[in-house]
Amino acid sequence: MDTGGTFTDVVGVRDGSLISWKVPTTPGNFQQAVVEGACAVSSEQAAILIHSTTVATNALLEHKGAPCALITSRGFRDILEIGRQNRPNLYDLFPTRPPPLIPADLRFEVAERVDSTGQIQTPLDESQVKQVIAVLQRSKITSVAVVFLFSFLAPRNEQRVGEMLAEAGFSVSLSHRILPEFREAERCSTTCTNAFVQPVMIEYLDQLRKQARVKGMAPLHIVQSNGGTLPPERAGTEAVRTLLSGPAAGVYGAMRVVQAGSPAAPLKLITFDMGGTSTDVALIDGEPQVTTGMTLKGYPVSVPMLNIHTVGAGGGSIAWVDAGGALQVGPQSAGALPGPACYGNGGGPTVTDAHVVLGHLHPDRFLTGRITLDTTASRNALEGLGQEMGGVSAEEAARGILRIANLHMENAIRVISVERGHDPAEFTLVGFGGAGGLHSFSLAEALGIPRVLVPIHPGVLSALGAATGGLRQETGRTVMWEWDTDRIPALRKEIGLMEKELIQRVQEDGWKASELKMEVTLEMRYRGQSHELGVRLKEADLAEAGARFHDLHARRYGTRDPEASVQLVTIRLEGWLPVPEIAFPELEQRKASDPPLPEEAEWMQKNHVRAGDVVVGPCILVDDFHTVVLPEGWQLEPDSVGNLVGTRRLSS
Repeated sequence: MDTGGTFTDVVGVRDGSLISWKVPTTPGNFQQAVVEGACAVSSEQAAILIHSTTVATNALLEHKGAPCALITSRGFRDILEIGRQNRPNLYDLFPTRPPPLIPADLRFEVAERVDSTGQIQTPLDESQVKQVIAVLQRSKITSVAVVFLFSFLAPRNEQRVGEMLAEAGFSVSLSHRILPEFREAERCSTTCTNAFVQPVMIEYLDQLRKQARVKGMAPLHIVQSNGGTLPPERAGTEAVRTLLSGPAAGVYGAMRVVQAGSPAAPLKLITFDMGGTSTDVALIDGEPQVTTGMTLKGYPVSVPMLNIHTVGAGGGSIAWVDAGGALQVGPQSAGALPGPACYGNGGGPTVTDAHVVLGHLHPDRFLTGRITLDTTASRNALEGLGQEMGGVSAEEAARGILRIANLHMENAIRVISVERGHDPAEFTLVGFGGAGGLHSFSLAEALGIPRVLVPIHPGVLSALGAATGGLRQETGRTVMWEWDTDRIPALRKEIGLMEKELIQRVQEDGWKASELKMEVTLEMRYRGQSHELGVRLKEADLAEAGARFHDLHARRYGTRDPEASVQLVTIRLEGWLPVPEIAFPELEQRKASDPPLPEEAEWMQKNHVRAGDVVVGPCILVDDFHTVVLPEGWQLEPDSVGNLVGTRRLSS
């Protein structure tokens, strides 16, 4: 189940086959749509429910988290505000930063100190902690972050403060549990982010489990930022790990269906997930790109997550005219209510309305016909917008909306490809989500991408990814070692301790640790550098880590220095369980009784395409939850499971 800003998508997997459905998202009570969608797919109890959610993300982006406080080491209360002093736009003379999640008057210092070797220099002054707790109890604070210097080496002081806060009735986020690594600015920001969204997430999950129990539904698991799942207890207490939950599920869904249709093909994909509220893009070069240095809405978050770039451009993005008379699109969204003007609830004008006016959406075939689109309302909304633009027609306003929306999404794809050294022409664009097929080919033309793939189940692919992501856990340990092959015995010892920790956590989450597969990543850098590169290794490859780091550095930055000193900064260990098998059925061959594909057709049913067919643009393909605009000069051919592969048509 995947909750979006406009629709909640549900996929049921039974005996390898799939059932999919969409229900309108219920703002203010998101869990209602989740339960309704699950009941709509199956009246029988599932073995497990897996849910990707935007609750924590929205709480952060909309600044609607819980009132919270920070307790930190003496002298460090302003680190949350100082941060790294990085400038996102180097030549912006008037940069603005979001306000800190915790204001200065709610950041408290106490006497304690751990040094860089893990030795306690100053014992914790519990009397000061009690004074802080007394102040917090007189306020409206419900959640507290505790971030002490070098606590990841010696967590005893943090643990004691956590015990005292829990006894006083506060929700607690301890930095050595949320992010047990060096870099105090990122650790502080990540822990405070967790404290900010934790109570919101816990309340949501508690309400969802109550409603699920009333319906007799199965145990619940939550998708986390790396695409794997967490039990709801940990998803609540470590809510920061669920940021970008839904987009992460979409990336794995795209991988699964592409591998099913072309198992031998190299996995070089750009995923383009366009929903009702936002668009999420990611790059897969053999495997999804994982980062521990994401910034969301200006707030650094350093838990491992898929490297996804999000822009506020979706089907529900509102078009408006600014004070200078220029047309703008988003980031505000009409959401599920009122939704676009064509929903008949007084919303709009939006990107969806632009498609309605230009004839890209069939008014009677939207969402399996459950919603009849009000074409008159869309036209009226765009005519009004056209008047604000200086008296242009509804069609011209619609084309302007789509051009601007496409520019936002084109720039997002450039961020995850061109700006990181990847040529889009070497990748396949996979467009999905409720609106992905409406824009995929326009973006491919603008970016020089030669191949577009329309996946099976494109409208609910994030829900499919949630169902097939499997458990995925990760742990890290900062060591700061000079790299040398003599370190390998000590490295194996550390990895062994981390394996025990990971196995214990997996068992606590109710999974079979005997099936757990693990992989090591060593984060390394040349001495003097500020940031690391992750070198993924197997046990037998530990001796090759140095050479592989030099190769990776050369590929990423164009230079290597084999004579330079290399540091091993952090050891990461990722464990995962095999994902459930889904037997995607092979696409049927055309039968004599099947309706033939028309040679020239404006509208075509996507499920009428059979193995060996070629669909030539221009035309519009429609299925239950997705529409594809295929422009002139492109053609579509199905692969073995029914993904439609788009390529440029050779001129005769």
